[in-house]
Parts: sequence; C-alpha cells; structure tokens
Amino acid sequence: MSHHVSENVLSVKDIEQQPKARGTRFTLNGALWALQALWGFFFAGSGFGKVLMYDDVLFAAAPRAVAWYAAVPQSLIVFIGIVEVLGGVGLILPAMTKVKPMLTPLAAAGLTLTMILAAGFHIIRGEYELVPANLLLGGVAAFITAGRWKLRPVSSAALTTPRVLTAIAVLVALALLTFAPTWYTMTNAQF
Repeated sequence: MSHHVSENVLSVKDIEQQPKARGTRFTLNGALWALQALWGFFFAGSGFGKVLMYDDVLFAAAPRAVAWYAAVPQSLIVFIGIVEVLGGVGLILPAMTKVKPMLTPLAAAGLTLTMILAAGFHIIRGEYELVPANLLLGGVAAFITAGRWKLRPVSSAALTTPRVLTAIAVLVALALLTFAPTWYTMTNAQF
C-alpha cells in the first residue's frame, strides 16, 4: 500500500492511503457465498440419500452402513432427508435469485437446529465420534444464518430471465453432482 504524506499549514502530517489494486481479496460476502454453495450441495446430497430410504429394501439394508438408522423410524429418516434437501436448496436459490432472500438465513437456521438435534441424539446413543461433525455442520450453518441475517443480507429484486436460468442451472448441477451419484451409489452398492 502506498502512502502520500503532505503537510498542511499547521505542520500536521496528513496521510492519505491509496486504494489497493483490484485483485483477489477475501470478503465476508465471498466467504458466505462459498459456504452457502458447499453446505447447500452437501445437505442436498446427504438429505437426498435419506429421502431414498422411503424404499423398504434400501431402508432394510441401510443400518449395515449407518448404524443409527436402526434406531429411527423409516418415516423420520425420510422427513430428515426432506428437511436437509430443502435446507440445502434454500441456502443457495433464494439468495441467488434474490426472490425472498430472507429464506436463506431461515434455511440455515433450520439446518443449525437439525444439527443440534442430531448431536443430542448421538450423545444420548453414546455415538460421540459423530458429534464433532454435527457441531461443525451446525456451526457453519449458524454462521451463514448470522451472516445473511444481519451482517451481509441479500436484498430482494425482481425475478428476471437470467436469474431464472441461473436457478435452473443450479438445480441441474444439484441433480447431476449430488442427486444422481447418490441415487446410483445407494441403488447399486452392496452395504
């Protein structure tokens, strides 16, 4: 950073800071967008795997891969999956399209609550090794909640064709990068 020093009539040095050159810089808004995308894709994919538990054959085989599934009714696992899919999509689409962007911090708050409840469930079951992941996922979701609620909220705007196309592209990316691989793995893998 370069400084320009000049003296005024009273012999007081006045330091003017020159603006930094444009380049890559870390911003809170950029960090929030990165976390929203990562957590959105993660929760959408993880939730979709739970939604697939509606299939009785998959549900019967699942406890061999995920022990806690045996302690939870099938309908609750599917419900948790729906909540995670909607929460994951809610982290990205409302803010990206600027249509009802306040849904983004609400989705993040819902995912935070889901992870708090999951941590409590695992503590009760003595599955302490799973709690740090719940705390990390919930903590970042809480950070997104605070960031998009007060620190860097996204303002509303009219829905435009480019925003609709962007939303469709995100949904297609979710389908190709998370839903399709999750479906393929769960329907073709032997637990």
